[in-house]
Amino acid sequence: MKVGVIDMGTNTFHLLITEKNDFNSVYHKEKVAVRIGKGGISDGIIADDAVARAINTLSDFKQTLQDLEVEEVYVTATSAVRSAKNQADFIKIVKEETGFEINVLSGEEEAFLIHQGVKQCIDFDHETGLIVDIGGGSIEFIIADELDVKWLKSYEIGGQRLIDEYHKSDPILPEEISNLQKYLHSVLQEVFEECKKHNAQYLIGSSGSFDTFWDIHNKGVSTAEDKPILTGDEFQSIYDLMITKDKTSRLEIPGMIRMRVDMIVGAAIVTKTILDECSFDLIKISSYALKEGVLAFGLPNRKQA
Repeated sequence: MKVGVIDMGTNTFHLLITEKNDFNSVYHKEKVAVRIGKGGISDGIIADDAVARAINTLSDFKQTLQDLEVEEVYVTATSAVRSAKNQADFIKIVKEETGFEINVLSGEEEAFLIHQGVKQCIDFDHETGLIVDIGGGSIEFIIADELDVKWLKSYEIGGQRLIDEYHKSDPILPEEISNLQKYLHSVLQEVFEECKKHNAQYLIGSSGSFDTFWDIHNKGVSTAEDKPILTGDEFQSIYDLMITKDKTSRLEIPGMIRMRVDMIVGAAIVTKTILDECSFDLIKISSYALKEGVLAFGLPNRKQA
């Protein structure tokens, strides 16, 4: 039986269609830069043009699901929708236009499901790691090993929010970097303390920007590497590119994709801050994230939004 998962992220909408009991058997995989947080997330709304983009993309996804005769579909939404004052109106219009029932995940539910996905992909080597999922609206932090979550928290400080507040120049100015780093040091102090408490050994980057960091490291050439890992020095080289180039120049970097070119600067600064504060020298990159977690675990046991 075919099952589909739609992950409505703040920046990107994902559609994954697999076999019900074998999500390595992929029939269709697609991502679209809908950017429903653009123009409204800092004010707590989903703007009208973002609603239109969402409906268009979800309508296309619905057609694909019908064409492939998918019998079961899960639809999740994260930061932009859960923090929107017009959440109810958005959910209603999506239902009216597409028939989709949206499951709005709490930050903790999102973090839990990310771990469920990541542990299908990453070899923890019997150690504890810090999973980081940098979205457009929020960032999830999960301290875990292959068996258990030791601590998790979601912060509403995702890429679009960081752009709105700290990344106003292009290339980003040194004082903007400094201001963002000071903000992260303040907001994420609990994350750093919990990493020490639980003896986290490395960072695990969950999909998104981390996939792009890996592609840049490989200069845009696909490899057969099934366990992508970046050392601290390798990431530093990528970081230096991100903070010194403007958007046009970043787009010319082999491995860069257009849908990540804006938010990846903030993602690089977040990653660099975590590596420095936690004294990590290794980034393990997971190609699995929330949508694979939904396939592995299902949705939270509660009524749909």
